[in-house]
Order: sequence, then C-alpha cells, then structure tokens
Amino acid sequence: MTQRRHRCFAVALAAAALISPSCAERGRTLLLGYTLGPIHDSRYRTIFVPIFENRAFQSGPLRGLEYSLTEEVVREIERTTPWKVVHDRQRADIELLGAIVATPKHLINRNQLNEIREGEMIITAELVWRDVRTGEVLSRPGPGQGGPASPDPSPQAPAPPVIAQARGRFLPELGESTTTALQRAGKALAVQIVSLMEPAW
Repeated sequence: MTQRRHRCFAVALAAAALISPSCAERGRTLLLGYTLGPIHDSRYRTIFVPIFENRAFQSGPLRGLEYSLTEEVVREIERTTPWKVVHDRQRADIELLGAIVATPKHLINRNQLNEIREGEMIITAELVWRDVRTGEVLSRPGPGQGGPASPDPSPQAPAPPVIAQARGRFLPELGESTTTALQRAGKALAVQIVSLMEPAW
C-alpha cells in the first residue's frame, strides 16, 4: 500500500511539473491555451472611473446621459471584475476615461399614418484605459477601430481612444420612448466597455 502511495505521489509531482511551465500572463494562469482564474487582469485591484464627458447634443432625454452611463459602467465593473471602484484617482491602480461623442436617432419603421412604429438610439463613446501608476496606456485601437493596432504613443502625444458603440430600440406603440432606447443602449454599452477590458486591448 505504501509503495502504491509513493507511486501516486510521484505521478502527481510529474503532473505538477508539466503544469507549472504553462505560464502566467497578466496575472492569470494559462494551461494548454485556456485561462484559469479571473478573466480581468488581477495585477490591478482598484479602478477610477470619472464621469464621462458628454460631447453629444444635450437636450431632452440626452441631458444627464453621461451620469447614467458612468453608473452603468461602474455597476458592470463591480459585477463582473475583481476590481474595486474608488472615487480618488490617487488610490487607483488604473483609470477608465470615457466621452460620449454621438447619440443619433434612427427611425426604422412607420405606420400608415406616418407615425413612428419602431426606432433606435445609438450611443458612441471614446475610451482610454491606462495605468495610473506608470502612465501606460492599456487601450489600443485595433482592427475595427479605424485601422490596425496603433503603435505606442509618445509621452507627449494624447492616447488614441478606442471606439465603442451600442444600440437600443424603442416601440412607441408599446409606450416606449427614446429614453427607453437610451437606457437599453447604455446597459449594452457598459457590458461592451467592460468586456473590452478583459484582454489587453
């Protein structure tokens, strides 16, 4: 029985030796191409998210959109990442800077009386994610962001933003409005933004 235990122990050590070189990347363990542990970078513990800028036309339901979108992003970070949101940049490891740059309204369908049957609101945001301690820009525009991945900017050059966009539909016949669509688009955009922060952008 003792010899059998020694054999099992030797097999376990051999397995550990094979697993250990699987490597750790960005605070996560990789094994045979699969990520073990948190998806988001566990080297960071705290994140600062200031209120998004709102460069879109501010009237009606668009007024205050920057506050509601920031709240959605903070909620999604706290729900799906290991990071703690802090309200003091000096206490943060990383920061996410965002700006709402466009909120077009599209009419998709009208009824026979030329009334809106279906429409949508689109929120487009520019984002920069960086390490507060080192100043390293962690976000990089890549394919689908207007071209190939950008080279590291010089210390004097502003960081190129990453573009994120989400849509929200509304059906007036069901009592919905552009406010409804903006709420849906905001939730979808928050999920997209936090998902972009999973790997290195």
